[in-house]
Amino acid sequence: MRKEPLITGEYYHIYNRGVDKRDIFNDPKDLKRFKESMKMFNQIEGIGSLEMFHKSVRALDSHRKIDSDPLVAIVAFCINPNHFHIFLKQLVDGGIAKYMQKTLGGYTYYFNQKHQRSGSLFQGTFKSKLVTNENYLRKIFAYTNQNYLVHDIPKSKLDFIFASDKEYKNGVFDFVSKVEGKEMLKIFNGKTNLKKHCKEIISIIREERGKTSLEQPDELP
Repeated sequence: MRKEPLITGEYYHIYNRGVDKRDIFNDPKDLKRFKESMKMFNQIEGIGSLEMFHKSVRALDSHRKIDSDPLVAIVAFCINPNHFHIFLKQLVDGGIAKYMQKTLGGYTYYFNQKHQRSGSLFQGTFKSKLVTNENYLRKIFAYTNQNYLVHDIPKSKLDFIFASDKEYKNGVFDFVSKVEGKEMLKIFNGKTNLKKHCKEIISIIREERGKTSLEQPDELP
């Protein structure tokens, strides 16, 4: 149990990695399932498991709309081969905890069933850091939006990257909250400046750390 509850209306950097630094995706279908979990479990009204949901009548429209209000507003994200970062805002009390429990718990169950394994897939409870000021918001946005560029990810694993930078590049928000996406574009004064800012922050982080690999800790100081 967390010592302090996460605060509704505040921004958080959420992250975790595979247990023993293992990969959390073995094939493209695994990543597809994780993406579906990210979207479908972000609603106040419970849907049970994804398997149950797809057997229901509502499954006919599952990829086009969500019937319930969201638990969190996703601002930026990067799903890497063995870890993830999500920058989000909690919209309801307990929203982040519920969202992450359903997303990670459901995916772990799917992964273990599919790959005939048991036990934890992620390193304990997800980690969280409160975004306390605009300077940190700017830094964590860039760090999360293009986190895959912080690392020297092997070419064989590039297909297991899913990040929000494409949504900001195109100005079309799907996983990112439309409200928060527009707010970030406003803060950074447009797509061009946002892209420039992300490039500068990523370059600074890589220079500070030296080139990083997936074997090294991935956490802002």
